[in-house]
Amino acid sequence: MAIKATIFKVELNISDIDRNYFRDHKITIARHPSENDVRMMARLMAFILNAHDDLQFTQGVSSGDEPDLWRKDLTGNIEVWIETGQPDEKQIRKACGRAKEVIVYAYSGNSAYAWWKKIHSSVVRFRNLSVINLPTEVMQEMAALAQRTMDFSCTIQEGEVWISGQDKTVKICPVIWKERGK
Repeated sequence: MAIKATIFKVELNISDIDRNYFRDHKITIARHPSENDVRMMARLMAFILNAHDDLQFTQGVSSGDEPDLWRKDLTGNIEVWIETGQPDEKQIRKACGRAKEVIVYAYSGNSAYAWWKKIHSSVVRFRNLSVINLPTEVMQEMAALAQRTMDFSCTIQEGEVWISGQDKTVKICPVIWKERGK
């Protein structure tokens, strides 16, 4: 018998001053059996940083043909394709061909740096690609906040993110390795 995904319920109050976006979101995240809390919280962080009424979690790990999150327009075209981790050049090329904007969030410290060093020269040509590193220590702190039911207040200002919940506040400073359009 296959192990089923673990379901997490999250209430987010997002105040993104940088984008002038202020909304509450109630989301459900399915953590695949092969996924750890750090990766799940990296997906949650990707949602927070790109929050939109139409942004959706996909089958992700369970499907090799979908990103972790995406936002589609009314015709079904992919506006934003979001991956967490270290996708290979082929996956990035495919995503860049299918979506208007592609964002990759790396989060695993030294292996993320090694991945970026290896892949950088082959993906820098994609003008619709952004690559952002989420610092390992902070993602470990985020993973420690993982519970089946979570309630977070999130403030984003000048590229810094403050997440408060479970009587703790975590400050995250994502590092842009490649900016879209450049």
